[in-house]
Amino acid sequence: MQKNNFMEGMKMFLIIGALVVIGVIYLLLKRHESRMVLIAAGILMCCIAGNPMASLDAFAKSMTNAGLITSVCSCMGFAWCMKYTGCDKHLVVAIGKVLKKMGFLLIPGATLATFVVNIAIPSAAGCSAAVGVIFIPIMMSAGIHPAMAAAAVKSGTYGSMLNPGLVHNAVIAKLAGVQVTDVIANHMLATVVGVIIAAAVLTVLAVVLKENRGFVPEGEAGVDENFGINPLFAIMPLVPVIILLLGSTKLVPVLKMGVPHAMVIGAILSLAVTRKNPVELTKSFFDGMGDAYANIIGIIISVGVFVAGLNALGLIKALINWMLNSTGIVKIAATFGPFVLALISGSGDAATVAFNEAVTPHAAQFGLENMNMGSIAALGGTLGRTISPIAGATIICAGIAGVDPMEVCKRNALGITLALVVGMILLLF
Repeated sequence: MQKNNFMEGMKMFLIIGALVVIGVIYLLLKRHESRMVLIAAGILMCCIAGNPMASLDAFAKSMTNAGLITSVCSCMGFAWCMKYTGCDKHLVVAIGKVLKKMGFLLIPGATLATFVVNIAIPSAAGCSAAVGVIFIPIMMSAGIHPAMAAAAVKSGTYGSMLNPGLVHNAVIAKLAGVQVTDVIANHMLATVVGVIIAAAVLTVLAVVLKENRGFVPEGEAGVDENFGINPLFAIMPLVPVIILLLGSTKLVPVLKMGVPHAMVIGAILSLAVTRKNPVELTKSFFDGMGDAYANIIGIIISVGVFVAGLNALGLIKALINWMLNSTGIVKIAATFGPFVLALISGSGDAATVAFNEAVTPHAAQFGLENMNMGSIAALGGTLGRTISPIAGATIICAGIAGVDPMEVCKRNALGITLALVVGMILLLF
């Protein structure tokens, strides 16, 4: 009797959790304040589960997410320095003159460039922050709609699949008894073809929606052909990314450092080159950091509370269990299970690791190889996170562009889903 009551209680929790998620999606689509909606939903679910402190614990924990905070805040601080010194204007005008000749190639170019950078800087949030502050304003100044510009960068944030240090590659290699490089070689075609598809679909969508040109940033009239470009000024916004790439790829080992380090060095070099007021530049850096915490980290904190609510009601665990028990459609489960979970939670790591540890060792029973099943699960989780409106990288790109995260995800949904389907075909069929 007690067991039956427990099961009924769990079912009720799952139903309530599903209704809350639907309500959250509806409110976000209606553009209600994201932080308020997510925090309220997370606290509500934790209270229903009888563990209200879980939501507050998540709030406190998210406030001190060192890796994310240091990357995001330092990148936005650097961005404000570039605005103060005017270096961003020099870069925008310089590249803007070239972009006018690129036409529809600008959007796929930004996606592919982000993809390459993400190989060297495997953190999607860190990559989005470092690259987004450069590419998104450039695309906007070239007339591309802000949401489309953010989507172009965001759709390239799964280049980390080709990074040897990615945890999923190591897990798959262990399960399959091969080297990490063998795992990367195995899914490289699916990963690269996927990003090409995502970039191509986004480009076509931009043309269809007429978002590939015509946008004029507020307070700007586009590229000023008579603006005098200082090459050194124009290079300054690129300095941190160049440092990170050279260091991460070990081309220049001495430059291997974290994102905050590169941003501070970039700010100091911009001060030396532009000879601006050091007091004002310092203020700009910290003002940018504060703005990033309020408007970007603030949403990520809210997301942490929301996810705590999902966990408290057992919704994520139930979805994982359903995925693991769907042996009759294991190929679909391996592909879309992690995909859906990552989309909902904003992170592909938990779903992917759970699936690969529980199911992938038995891949032979389904006529599949461990390496192929593990790779599609990792790809599915990564792509699901790529179009999640509550993923840190999505929030960062949307924040830079000044748009709602849902607007970014809506534009990437078709291309990313097609990329996943093609990846599934290449790896499992």
